[in-house]
Parts: sequence; structure tokens; C-alpha cells
Amino acid sequence: MGALHEGHASLVRRGVVLARARGAACVVSIFVNPTQFNEPADFARYPKTLEADLACCEAAGADVVYAPAADDVYPPGQQIEVPALPAQAIAPGLEDSRRPGHFAGVCQVVLRLLRIVQPGAAVFGEKDWQQLKVITAMVAGEGLGVEIVPGETVREADGLAMSSRNRFLAGEDRARAGALHQALSAALGARDPSGAEAVMLQVLASRGIIPEYAVVRGAESLMRPAQDVDADIGGVTRWRALIAARVGDVRLIDNAPWRAGGGAGGAV
Repeated sequence: MGALHEGHASLVRRGVVLARARGAACVVSIFVNPTQFNEPADFARYPKTLEADLACCEAAGADVVYAPAADDVYPPGQQIEVPALPAQAIAPGLEDSRRPGHFAGVCQVVLRLLRIVQPGAAVFGEKDWQQLKVITAMVAGEGLGVEIVPGETVREADGLAMSSRNRFLAGEDRARAGALHQALSAALGARDPSGAEAVMLQVLASRGIIPEYAVVRGAESLMRPAQDVDADIGGVTRWRALIAARVGDVRLIDNAPWRAGGGAGGAV
């Protein structure tokens, strides 16, 4: 959605590698999608920095940037399909319950862009884990034949996940924002999901942050542990710790792999 940073650049570079391996071009779409904002004020203040974004894409090796106008994506008088939402978009009680209509807008625009560009593969970041799982399930459900490739979260020196929203953090709020990553890291020492959640709440509270949620869920289904009994099989990490919190007036999300019994399920 623009306002690109190093995290986005890493996704572009991943796309370039995939494209070159397939003898194809890497196309980057930049579009601030109005249908996925449930707060008009959030849409209005979302940073729009197209010239800088183009330079970022060029430096990362992109071949084409598709930056359509709203009328190109949503032609006046034309009804643009909102696909059936997968369970990951309506059942977990995470972003779906905090941002009504958000995933309908996400699925609508992603389906539209994929049909316009017709890629063989598309790269989406792991920072918004629920969105990644929603898009993966939606693409499979629609039978689009597009491979959804995850890109690892890129972090600042203190562990804060890179985000276009970070530019709105200042002073003490910016210093406190690193607590989300600290909470995820601390949760790796817990022996069970409830213990991990308690640790995350404790770390966040120590920095004066009351999260909207700080939970451990099945990595694919995003459901609670009791509802996802197959989430940890054969030592393979299939759990995810997820946090959403407001630091000052900036809403942040983050996540990391988590393994029952303690120990990291992957790089945090």
C-alpha cells in the first residue's frame, strides 16, 4: 500500500529472485485500498509517497510498478466481487473482530489485483500473519493457481517490526514500542500457551501497554489451542504468538513462531 520501507524492499527482492528463476518479470503493485480501512481517519492519514516508493522498487530490482488509480481498480458503475471469506478472516476473533470489514476489503482488492496482473507467484509479508493466512486460503478457495510466498518480518535494531505506521511514533512511545518484540521473545520460555500469554501480558504491562490481544494460536487456523489439536506435530512448529496494541495513538501488530514446551520455533 505504499510508504515503502526496508521490509517492503525485502519482499520485492524476494519477488525478483522468484521471477528470475522462472524467466519472468517482477511486478510490484502499489495501491492504498480504501475498502480495507474501517476508520476513515486512518485512510486519510495513511502516508502516500509514490515518488519515494518508485525509487525503492527500482533499487530493489523490480521490473514494473503497477500503481493504479482508484477508478482503475474499482471502475465507476462496476460491481467488483468480494470473494467468500475463509474461516481465517471471520472466526479467530483477532483483527477480524477489531477491524470490521477489513478482510472483506483485503480479499476484494487482492483478488482484483491478482486477476489484473495474473502472476504465477505473489509475495506477502509475515508481519501481518492473519492477513497472510487469509490471502493464502482465499487464493486456494478461488482456484487462482497463484503461489503465495511468505516473506520474513524485517525489524529495527530494537526488534520493532518495520511498518509504515512507525513514522507516527515519537519520543517515549517509540521507545516503548519495542516491548511488543520483547514480549514475543519472552513468551518462548513458557511451557504452554496460557503461560506464554501470561508472560506477554506481563512484559507489555511493564511498559504501560495494554494490548488488544496477546495470544497463542494455531499458525494455520488461527484458532485457540484447544480448537487446534494438530497444531504441534512431530516437533514441527505450528503455533504462532500474536500481539496487537496501541502505543500512544499508533496501532501496532506483531507475531512470531512459538513451540509448545518452550524454545524458539524460529527466528524472532
